[in-house]
Amino acid sequence: MSRRQLVVSLAVIVAVAGTGAAVTALTAPKPQPAAADPGLPPATTAITRGDLSDSSRQDGTLGHRGERKINAGAAGTLNWLAPAGSDVGRDGRLYEVDGRPVRLMYGPEPMYRTLKTGAEGKDVRQVEENLAALGYTGFTVDDAYSEKTAAAVRRWQKSHDMKQTGTLGPDTIAFAAGAVRVKQANAAAGDQTGPGRPVLTVTGSERVVRFKLAVADAEQAKAGTRVSVELPDGTRAPGRVSSVGRTASAGDDPQDRTPKIDITVSFDDPDKIKGVDQSPVVVDLTGQTRRNVLSVPVNALLALPGGGFGIQVVDNGRARDVAVELGMFGQGRVEISGHGLREGMKVGVPSA
Repeated sequence: MSRRQLVVSLAVIVAVAGTGAAVTALTAPKPQPAAADPGLPPATTAITRGDLSDSSRQDGTLGHRGERKINAGAAGTLNWLAPAGSDVGRDGRLYEVDGRPVRLMYGPEPMYRTLKTGAEGKDVRQVEENLAALGYTGFTVDDAYSEKTAAAVRRWQKSHDMKQTGTLGPDTIAFAAGAVRVKQANAAAGDQTGPGRPVLTVTGSERVVRFKLAVADAEQAKAGTRVSVELPDGTRAPGRVSSVGRTASAGDDPQDRTPKIDITVSFDDPDKIKGVDQSPVVVDLTGQTRRNVLSVPVNALLALPGGGFGIQVVDNGRARDVAVELGMFGQGRVEISGHGLREGMKVGVPSA
């Protein structure tokens, strides 16, 4: 393996091990020009000065945030289910059993019991928060289901032509973190159901993009990293990385067993995002940018006999090795610094 092949291999390792970070572990000693070498390289290119970015493009998929199951809260016959693709908000119908609608309320706690006067707990607070948000007030929002809470529940029941019992249970409401979008039905009208049986698969209503990124490139997509997403219609939408997976997986492609993690991107204005679910998109990770730096193509680097990296400077028909310090890798180039380097200087590269 030649000095140039060796250093390109090392440079790739350095780039994926710490994308965007200045290289220190493999930095050469204090740069000093080596002795002149009359052997000329097969081709040359110029050292350039400008901005260098470690941005990259990733293939992603347009979808919705958070998938979960909505389970039935009572036994009976399913009369109706919210159709796939529909959005259901607070107080909206999810499904009906024996003609009784089950409506959506917001909250992280599941609806696991029947609530009545005297009940206490986080689920009570969730019910009261939803009643207040819908305009049924007259009670203090807390963990206690008081008679005033029951009165508000009766008013809510009356508005939906329900029996005014003042109690609430899983046969009447279901909780989710927020508005949901129905991905698919897990049963059909006419089917028998019962407590705990899945009836709907839902996601959040917020549009997001998901893609997989090699573990070695994880520095490019930390939470909060700015991105630009190219949508199926060719338009672009800004966003940021909202979540990064903690478990790596090799994926299903037998041709690529590289360990990867799941990345989720949230849009700055998700309500304006259009497109069919599972449509392919392209995510541009903006990464870091180094301003006004000298750089050369990665394949211009050499492994110096004494250790470290260098370039082959060509001047007045002669070639000499010059040690350099490496900075950011990006766009097929690497930032360099060292004694006597300047913009426009010719350096050796492999022939095309």
